[in-house]
Amino acid sequence: MAFSVRSTGRIASAVASRPSTRRKMTVSAAAASQTKARGATNTTKPSSSSGSKTTKERYLNITGFPFPLGPLTERNTIRREIVKGTIWTFEQPQSLGFSNVTTNVRMVVVKLKSGGLWVHAPVAPTKECIRLLNELGAPVEYIVLPTFAYEHKIFVGPFSRRYPKARVYVAPKQWSWPINLPAQLFGIFPTKDGILKNDDTTTPWADEIEQKVLVSSVGIGPYIEVAFFHKKTKTLLVTDAVVSVPNQPPEGIVDDADLIDAAKSNFFVKVLSGDLAQEPVGSVPLQPKTMTPAVRDLGWRRMALQILYIVPGDLRDPSKGFSAIANRLIVGPILKTLVFSTEPELSKEWIEDICSSWNFTQIIPAHFTAPIPAGPNDLRRAFGFLYESGNTSNTSNKSAGAASFFDAAASMFRKSPTAAAQTYPEEDIKALNAAKEFLVKVGAVNGD
Repeated sequence: MAFSVRSTGRIASAVASRPSTRRKMTVSAAAASQTKARGATNTTKPSSSSGSKTTKERYLNITGFPFPLGPLTERNTIRREIVKGTIWTFEQPQSLGFSNVTTNVRMVVVKLKSGGLWVHAPVAPTKECIRLLNELGAPVEYIVLPTFAYEHKIFVGPFSRRYPKARVYVAPKQWSWPINLPAQLFGIFPTKDGILKNDDTTTPWADEIEQKVLVSSVGIGPYIEVAFFHKKTKTLLVTDAVVSVPNQPPEGIVDDADLIDAAKSNFFVKVLSGDLAQEPVGSVPLQPKTMTPAVRDLGWRRMALQILYIVPGDLRDPSKGFSAIANRLIVGPILKTLVFSTEPELSKEWIEDICSSWNFTQIIPAHFTAPIPAGPNDLRRAFGFLYESGNTSNTSNKSAGAASFFDAAASMFRKSPTAAAQTYPEEDIKALNAAKEFLVKVGAVNGD
């Protein structure tokens, strides 16, 4: 997910939690469609600490200056079993500050052969979250921060304090913006030798989970993400590299009240659409009061486009823009525009290393749909823009001559995407392209 450029890490969080029963929402007991991935059994029936109901608990999170990360005062947790007895996901809502634009943020838990748990990208350690994790009946042995992004970083400290015996591992070259604070000020204290390294065979989980590190300069600081491969279940774990946006909002995460608000002709819609904002979209009134399927669709589609583009081309009627990105494996527009396309060769090397080394059959990212039935060719296709002719970085530090010859020779043996690269509607990507031009001029982001 990309609310921001992800080159952000913010002020350390102040956290406190106590149970509250004043806001509840019903979670459907129906399981999501099972992913028929070879080597993996998907049983994604959601669980919470209160059966079919999820209780939002008080959890004060003061973080994210100048873009606060919500929810600020309460959140619920949804646990899903992805591979029976082996992989679980824990999802919580995530929003930008005081807005109603909300999606899910996901922690992944893997049970190792030792019987202990390996925790990827911790979420807020509310009492509900901790209860659901403890219900698995296994000790937390490792806590892993796979990125620099503050929305995943901010809860590592509080989470590790709940499991003081767990060893903490973090992605390399941690940094934050607008003030570059050390990880320790976020409450993150990596264990000795706890910096994740590319293809490291010395980690305690190396015989079960492999890893590949991307450190890509984007201007003011590096974009950092570590991908993992769980060999037994053929599962690829990423943080933000790819997503798949579902037709409906994540189950049990987005409140009906927020979806209704998003479906209204609000200030943002009026600014972007002008006089057209006074025209209803389909059967949805300008100021809906109650939830209907049409209201839910409109509210979610508007949210999804704002999450992906920040300023989409047509927020009033998002149907065209939404259909261009929904239900497919994509690279988020913000990361494609501001990160991967600015260092295409390095990004392609990382993707190609993943695809040529790991025979994964499903992908679990940190946002939106999971698991996603997908293999190496699907991932290559999502990153197809990196394989387009002429897409080379002007910031590459490779020398000419022999290095270029061997790179060209090696590329002859690499598989290329079998379909056209994902493109985004011109009107939706326009604002991001303009933002990139400005950021390049001020030196915040690398040029193509």
